[in-house]
Amino acid sequence: MRDSGGRGQGPGRGSGGAGSQGGHGAARRTPGNGGGPGRAGRPARSEGAGRPDDPSREPRKDQDPFDLPFGRDDEGPRNRPPQDPAGEPRRRPPQDPAEEPRRRPPQDPAGGPRRSPRRDPAGDARSRRDPADDPRPRRDPADGRSRRDPAGPPPARPRRDDVPGPRRDPDDPRRSTVPEARRRAAPEGGPTSRRDADGRDAAGRTPRDEGEGVRRARQDTDPRGARPRAADQRGAPSRQAAPRQGPARGADTLPPRPFRRPPGPPRPPRPPLILRLGNPRRRINIGLIGMTFVLSIFAGRLIQMQGLDSKVYEAAAAHYRVRTENIPAKRGKITDVNGHSLAATAEAREIAIDPSKVPAAARDKIAQALASQLGKPVQDMAAKLARVDTQYQLLARDVDPLVASRLLKAGIPALTAKKTYKRLYPAGDLAGSLVGFVGDDGTGLGGMEQARNTLLAGRDGTQRVEIGRDGLAIPMTSRDRKTPVEGRDVRLTIDRDIQWAAQQAIGDQVRKSGATSGTVVVMDVPTGQILAMANAPELDLNNWRKAPPADYVNRAAADVFEPGSTNKVITAAAAMEAKLVNPDTVFKVKDNIRCADRVLHDAHPHPPENMTYREAVAKSSNVATIMAARKVGSARLYQMLKDFGFGSVPGGGVPGEEAGLLPDYKTWSGSQSCTVAYGQGVSVTALQMASVYQTIANGGVRIQPQIVAGTTDASGRYVASPPGKQTKVVSAETASEITTMLEAAVSAEGTGNLAAIPGYRVAGKTGTANRYDQKLGRYDGYTASFVGFAPADAPRVVVLSVVQNPTEGHFGGLVAAPVFKDVMTFAIKSRKIPPTGSTAPPVRLGTGQ
Repeated sequence: MRDSGGRGQGPGRGSGGAGSQGGHGAARRTPGNGGGPGRAGRPARSEGAGRPDDPSREPRKDQDPFDLPFGRDDEGPRNRPPQDPAGEPRRRPPQDPAEEPRRRPPQDPAGGPRRSPRRDPAGDARSRRDPADDPRPRRDPADGRSRRDPAGPPPARPRRDDVPGPRRDPDDPRRSTVPEARRRAAPEGGPTSRRDADGRDAAGRTPRDEGEGVRRARQDTDPRGARPRAADQRGAPSRQAAPRQGPARGADTLPPRPFRRPPGPPRPPRPPLILRLGNPRRRINIGLIGMTFVLSIFAGRLIQMQGLDSKVYEAAAAHYRVRTENIPAKRGKITDVNGHSLAATAEAREIAIDPSKVPAAARDKIAQALASQLGKPVQDMAAKLARVDTQYQLLARDVDPLVASRLLKAGIPALTAKKTYKRLYPAGDLAGSLVGFVGDDGTGLGGMEQARNTLLAGRDGTQRVEIGRDGLAIPMTSRDRKTPVEGRDVRLTIDRDIQWAAQQAIGDQVRKSGATSGTVVVMDVPTGQILAMANAPELDLNNWRKAPPADYVNRAAADVFEPGSTNKVITAAAAMEAKLVNPDTVFKVKDNIRCADRVLHDAHPHPPENMTYREAVAKSSNVATIMAARKVGSARLYQMLKDFGFGSVPGGGVPGEEAGLLPDYKTWSGSQSCTVAYGQGVSVTALQMASVYQTIANGGVRIQPQIVAGTTDASGRYVASPPGKQTKVVSAETASEITTMLEAAVSAEGTGNLAAIPGYRVAGKTGTANRYDQKLGRYDGYTASFVGFAPADAPRVVVLSVVQNPTEGHFGGLVAAPVFKDVMTFAIKSRKIPPTGSTAPPVRLGTGQ
């Protein structure tokens, strides 16, 4: 129920007629506060007279501290409007505006609103209602009848729209007295006219009768249809208390007070429903705590990033910002013994493009321009430009700087040119397999390029620069540059002219004889240096990618074969060094000989005849050689083979060199002890066999073959290589005797007469052996060879020629000897070796001759 707006609460609510919640500024009543005047000294807007101050009445202890115009929650159901017997709420009859006075605060004669007199402090507290005056019945414990509970709560206040009724009896303690000033100002017969001693007016009505009639009329005509708050709707007698009466506005009588429901059992007062605003201090504290938490997270993250993980993030930033560029070192040159370049390095460019930045409409035109300048197919250029999902496409390597400059000036978008070096081979296929080649990354992949890669390559430099988003270096930033160290030059012992002659001679013979391959090795007798190492077919270094892998191998040092009759000089050296035979020792030679379970034959059938050992070597008799080997024995022969370098790598830095195959003599079979004597059952390389004859020509002293004449140091100064290791194999006397025997083999009666050079004394030996084919896993074809030196009386050059699997003849004297002659003749002339002018001693080819 709403506040009465300052209207008086009738009898028993306060003294002096001041409303307990009256008017503007009326203070709420609390125990001990009393019904004081309204705010700013204005009187409460009460139309009824308050109860006279009675000092004998004590204030109620359970009264509402706020004196609200509705009952407490502990009083049971709230007051309801009176109801008709039928249960319908009584409606308020409509009032005539002319009949009902306007609700205004009483005015004094001066025109101002009347103010209720200030209550006496003694009457502030609400007085208890007298049980005798309470119209509400209270149930008697004896007969169950109701009677008023003296401890019950105060009755409800009248509504604003209560109809004014007659004043109560002056002796009624519950009556509300009208202030004296208001009674004096009211006209006679008006709203404040006096009643008689019984409380009746001139019509004989009591205030209760008047109030009851007016309430029923209002309820019957109330347009809101409020239901009467009668407690007897269920047939029970109403327990509403008699309403308090108060003076109506503009009437001379006080309206009757509505009945209130009987109070329920008392309970503690409920605090008022007050909208509590947020506590700003609490909000500030919560906000500060939240900000502190967030800032602590940021602070911890900063500590982690700048303190604990600073190195990690610094490295990550440097990875994206700093780029390390490789500065390639200039590769050293490879030259021949006279300083002619066999492999050189020149400055070049590496052309690349970003296809994602090339306009689609211009791709065909750009592809044609690139193809014409780079010498590439148009289809390849167009295919690389079409790969727009990548940002880098390498177009060409080893581009000439002038061509790269023209392309950059053409305005092709996203085209870059990186400075590199390219390897040049001005001699083409000259000593190709010996020199070798390098890959795209500048690393040697074969020959001397691979064997001396560390020396030739040098050491690349590095440069760390800071780059921007466009990939370009940021100017004026710190740069860390490590200067590259250029590679050193390597000078070979190869003579370019002799090498060319050897390649021409062996290449022509391989083609003529229909052979599979051929090899030529030229060595300098006094130093053991290799003057030429030719192979056929030879590798073209300018087109090495198109060559078959078999051509990558340096056959002169890597291919092994059975030497055949060229190995007979080792058997002769072992027999003569042991003093078991000499060149004039005579053997009864047949054309065949049994060796264990096999019968071995000479190259040509002949009747049994007497042969000196010199004649046997000249005619290359297998039977005579086996007879001499049996005197030497397998152990001594095996040791001599090892002393001449069989079964071990020659050394000297030749790339791809092999050790050959020399089985231990203890594992030789019965026939192998015979075949090894004439060069079957052992395997050697062309380099190893050339070293054997270099030893014989050098007076029995073996010098380790040399392929590197010298290198340049860090300052570019040439430093010669140390001489090869020297080993005494046989005595000079033995070597000289063997030389005369070899010189007889080149004579007109010998097998190597096609190797003779007019004006020069030549010593040499032919060789023909069965060829073992690794692909077939058996012997197939022949290996023809010839090896010798000249001049025989003052040896300077050793030449070895080997032809593998010739189809047009297979004897060494027919296939390999002509190659020896051509190469030796050129070498003598190239090195300006004059003839000695001496004549060869006569050769005794038979006994008694």
